[in-house]
This record gives sequence, C-alpha cells and structure tokens, in this order.
Amino acid sequence: MKNQRLMSLDALRGFDMFFIMGLSGLVATLCALWPNPVTDAIAHNMEHVAWDGLTHHDTIFPLFLFLAGVSFPFSYAKQQELGYSKAKVYAKIFRRAAMLIFLGLIYNGLFRFDFENLRCASVLARIGIAWMGAALLYVNFGVKTRAWISVAILVGYALLSKYVGAPDVVDADPLSREGNLVGYIDRMFMPGRLIYDNNTFDPEGLFSTLPAIVTAMLGMFTGEFVRKDNLPSVRRTAEEGSGRQERFSVGTRKAGYMGLAALGMLAVGLVWSLVFPINKALWTSSFVLVVGSYSLAMFALFYYIIDVRGWQKWSLPLRVIGLNSITIYMAQAIFDFNGLTRYFFGGVARICGDDWRQVIMTGGYLLISWLFLWFLYRKKIFLKV
Repeated sequence: MKNQRLMSLDALRGFDMFFIMGLSGLVATLCALWPNPVTDAIAHNMEHVAWDGLTHHDTIFPLFLFLAGVSFPFSYAKQQELGYSKAKVYAKIFRRAAMLIFLGLIYNGLFRFDFENLRCASVLARIGIAWMGAALLYVNFGVKTRAWISVAILVGYALLSKYVGAPDVVDADPLSREGNLVGYIDRMFMPGRLIYDNNTFDPEGLFSTLPAIVTAMLGMFTGEFVRKDNLPSVRRTAEEGSGRQERFSVGTRKAGYMGLAALGMLAVGLVWSLVFPINKALWTSSFVLVVGSYSLAMFALFYYIIDVRGWQKWSLPLRVIGLNSITIYMAQAIFDFNGLTRYFFGGVARICGDDWRQVIMTGGYLLISWLFLWFLYRKKIFLKV
C-alpha cells in the first residue's frame, strides 16, 4: 500500500467535483419540483451560507484541498525513491503552486486583459499556495513539529481574527463582514479586484490562506498515516497474517482509526465554534476542524470501501472525474457547455414544459460535462499540474 495509487483518492475527488460540475444545481432543481421542509433543506445545502454556518456546499472546496494534501506523501516518497535532491523537490512544489495560481488567473479572465477588474485571488490560487505551504512543512519537519505548527496557526489565527478588527472600520465586530481583519489585509495588499462587498472582501484572500495551509496539512497527516505500517496493531497483524486477508485487516484498522480521529476533530471544532464561529469565507479555525472532520470521515469511508474491501467497479464514473478534476474546472469556464446543452437538450426541455425544463437542462449539462471527461479518460488524456 505504501506507493500504490489509491483509487479511493480519485473517486472521492470525483465525488467532490461532481457537485461543482452541476450536481448541486440538478439536486436543487429536482427539490424545487416537490417543495416541502425536507427538499427545502436539501436544496439549501446545495448553496453556500451567507456568512456564519455550514452547508454541504461549503465542504467542497476544503475537501478538494484536503485530498491534494493526502496525495503528497505518496508523490514525495516516489520522488525520494527516484533520488530527487531537495532542490528538485522544491522546484516541483514551487512550479505546481505557480501553475495553479496562473490557471486561477486564466479562470478569472486574464486574457481579457482588463487588469483593472481582474480578480487575482482564486480557488486554484488558494489550493496552490496552501498546498505549497503544507508541502514545504512536510518536507522539512517531522509529524510532531508539524502538529504543533498546525495548532499554533489555528490558535494564532483565531485570536487575531476575534480580537483585532479592521482599523479602517469604526465600531464593527471583528468577525463581521465589515469589520474583519481578513478583509482589511486584502484591501491593503491584495492586487486586483476583490469579489465581495463592493471590492472590500475576498473569500480566497491573503490572510485566510494561513488556516487553509492547515487544511492541506490535515490531508498530509492522513496520507502519511495510510502509508505507515509501523503502528503496533498494524505491525502485529502483518506478522500474523498474509496476503489479501492481511491487507484487509490492516486497512480496516486504519479506516477505523481515521473514523475515530474524525469524531475527535468534530468535537473540538464544534466546541470551538461556540466562541469562534464556523465560517468558510473567513476560513475560521473551527471551520478547518469541522470540515476537516468531514473530509477525513469521507476519505476513511471511500478508502475502506474501495481500497480495503476492493469494491471498485462502481467508482469508475467518479474516478473519470477525479482523474481530470482541474481539467473540467477550467473547461467549464472556457468552453461553451451551455451551448452544447441547448443544442442537444433544448428541444426536449421545451416539449416537457416549464416544470421539468430546468431539470432537463441542468441534467443535460452535467451529462455533457461527464461525457467530455469520459472521452479524455478513454484517450488517456489527463491534465496534471
């Protein structure tokens, strides 16, 4: 298992990206057909919260960053086996971060050359910078040191955010949309346009990238744990068993440990949220822990089902997405999938009437996006950053 590619990682990444591709919109439109308290609650979870709080849609971005962290211990181990020098490892880390920042600029419209209104912050830039910070820490420090650094970041960020407000806003709550330190730092130092509140705040800004590094580090702790074979119970099982049964027993224990760790992280995060609210836009410390708990639990589940139990065939549609997740994210911004949807599904949607039109168009868009990825998968075309 040490250097074997985890199918669960690709499948969970695909599951996560499926919502961005259009599943969230499809679920919301289906719920609108049968309005009731249950469907309304489901539809609400397909949107981001306005400020404090948490919905399923708020978990998508941090789960993706978490999974980027999970994969790094495997890739770093491979680089070590190939004899990469520290300088070469650093170069790969910096190159990947720079490429993600550049792709984020393209996504935001770099080639329109409207630099005055160009948003420099982006989802991809945050992934690149936060992953880079976590990767550099991984390469240079041991587990215990990185754990203490994670705690220091979360506690320090919480204290600064809660007790230091924006100096340019008078008498505002430091954790409010208007008075937070995150927005102030972005207004002072972030180039380009800020996306929220009349150019005063950006959810992927500079200061809030700091706790996002911990999100990536949580993923790296997880990947490192999955690679380990020197846990006492795991080592004992390896000595007693052999073959498939040994791998099953070891993997089951690892999945169980991850599930317990997720519960512990959830408890700490929920208690912390009583004084430092869960807030994705600020990427608060409680948000890091609660969504980290969700990410770890989901990974443990997928890991157990796919890599431990070996039930893999059902996950192919998700792995098709997960293997080209950045590709579809960029493609939907660049190519006219809406035009293709209108061409192939517009007639059916018109015949079916107003109630089902949006469902058919949203579902058609999702299908065309997936078929695009299926074509790339069959041709073995994968965008690697």
